Amino acid sequence: MPNVPSPPTASVAPARRCAYTVLRRVFEQGAYADRALTAEAAQLEPRDRALAMRLAYGAVQRRGTLDHLIEELSERPAAALDPPLLAALRLGLYELLYTRGAPDYAVVADAVELAKAHGRAGHGLVNAVLRRATREGPDSLLDGLTDDTPESAAIKHSHPEWIARLWWEALGPEQARALMACDNEPLEVALRANTLVTDAAALAGELPVRTHFDPDIPEAVVLDEPFDAHSSTAWRRGAFHAQSRAAMRVARELAPAAGERVLDLCAAPGGKTTHLAALMHDRGEVLAVERDKRRAGSLVRTAQRLHASSVRVEVADAEHWTEAARGADARGFDRVLVDPPCSGLGTLQARADLRWRVTPDAIANMAGTQARILAAGAGALRPGGLLVYSTCTISPIENELLIAAFLDSHASFALEDVVLTLPHRDHTAGFYIARMRRS
Repeated sequence: MPNVPSPPTASVAPARRCAYTVLRRVFEQGAYADRALTAEAAQLEPRDRALAMRLAYGAVQRRGTLDHLIEELSERPAAALDPPLLAALRLGLYELLYTRGAPDYAVVADAVELAKAHGRAGHGLVNAVLRRATREGPDSLLDGLTDDTPESAAIKHSHPEWIARLWWEALGPEQARALMACDNEPLEVALRANTLVTDAAALAGELPVRTHFDPDIPEAVVLDEPFDAHSSTAWRRGAFHAQSRAAMRVARELAPAAGERVLDLCAAPGGKTTHLAALMHDRGEVLAVERDKRRAGSLVRTAQRLHASSVRVEVADAEHWTEAARGADARGFDRVLVDPPCSGLGTLQARADLRWRVTPDAIANMAGTQARILAAGAGALRPGGLLVYSTCTISPIENELLIAAFLDSHASFALEDVVLTLPHRDHTAGFYIARMRRS
């Protein structure tokens, strides 16, 4: 793929210039939206950086809706348009329809200028389409979209049709519509107070923003305002870890006790690993297995920052870990967490481009890997021990169907509890958590 240079046009607002380049890198080069934004926004002022993030992530998320409307307004297929023109149309139309900040004329003028600077020809089309959009207005354009079928809901809420159909069948139409609508809203930002250092009340008192708590998760602090958490002194001294409340539920379902031996398969980046250590008061052992050396190194640093000295990191393939380690310690582990790679469909609020990357075939392949890792974790558990399987996805083949198949083939395991969090209902990420006990 050719490189996408930053537009040289000085008259274009910096945030739009940045967002435009991010859109092109995502849809023309396959770049990840967050990484592209980090690279392109490095020199922007904080206010421009925040606007660039909103425009870029929003236009990526809403691509399905935007392309549908672009086709209606231009009377031609979106895929047939020159990519630089399509990027300008997506960016301009997103800002016209979904934000209420800049004047329409400024949005249109910048989109036309970007198209003129980078397109072979056709900036007049960008001007005509966006001016028509301003005449019809956001209410008219958006109110004309329905969501009474999976196909129409996919357009209105900007999801691939296969995801709309999957959730339509798994959750029912009402829940599926609400979930897809929620995926386009800002996500919750939560911090886990590191109880080896502080508690939630003390941490909240230390933060410069308003917060609230979760009555079911004592260490959870939910932020009511934006906050650059990683630049704070509290982060540097290990007082908290940024983590969704759904992810915090995972370690709490495993509920390890001080002095126990715990196995965490597929452990990076380490949020759940260090939560386990904190729940154990850092007494006992948490063996964290991670295949990727770079991610394993990051996990080690996270454990050090959070003062989790009971964590030991081992670089190994979780699918084959039991076979490789068998005989090294015949006692088995008291508790095992299996948190395998998954499709991530419960995290679409946080990952703007993920909905356009994942495919049904990829999910089917993941399910096979997940089943093998779960079997490896089960083999490492002592009799009477607890096994927790968790994913951050809303996908029966990776969750309910996989656990049912596992229990059918492992008669010594019984299901004790299942937790399913849904973003629109629980205001946190979508997680599936199954707790099983070995007889």
